[in-house]
Amino acid sequence: MTRRRIMISAIIGAAVLGVAALVGVTGHYAMPKDDDDDDGGRDAVARGSRFAKVSLQQGLIASEQEGQPISGKFEVDRGRFQLSVYTSKEGKFSEVLVDYSTGQIAKVEPITKGEDLAAAQSQRAAMAKAKISLREAVEKALGEAAGFRALGAVPNLKDGRAVASVLLLKGEEFKIVNQALE
Repeated sequence: MTRRRIMISAIIGAAVLGVAALVGVTGHYAMPKDDDDDDGGRDAVARGSRFAKVSLQQGLIASEQEGQPISGKFEVDRGRFQLSVYTSKEGKFSEVLVDYSTGQIAKVEPITKGEDLAAAQSQRAAMAKAKISLREAVEKALGEAAGFRALGAVPNLKDGRAVASVLLLKGEEFKIVNQALE
């Protein structure tokens, strides 16, 4: 082999190793595991949210293609960080996964049974009494909490009134703001 071929082979080998290392590091941070979290995954979500280029509000807007957003949150599911929005349309429910890097819909799954269906039905009941959208509630909550980022918004009924519990994060500080939906 000539010197030139040896040099080219070495450069290509180094490039392949560099790409493999980059993919490994990216994969580690893009899919944080929540196995070690005592708080049900909040720390893993906080770590993952550092890499999200899309806000919760943008995810809620994107999901409107599939129906009315009735809840939304960044979460770690099966070791994967994701932005999940539940929607309601014509009496049916869907879980819309929004790509947290691009804001595009990555996947839509019908919600038809179990705890997810019960949660969606409860959330739709709360949103039926709402006078503002979930996105507007998140914006209002953020307006009262400078420097925070919204990680989740879940509506519920409190004393017959619609309220969204909005989970916020700033650095390592978590905060829940209960925002009226009326």
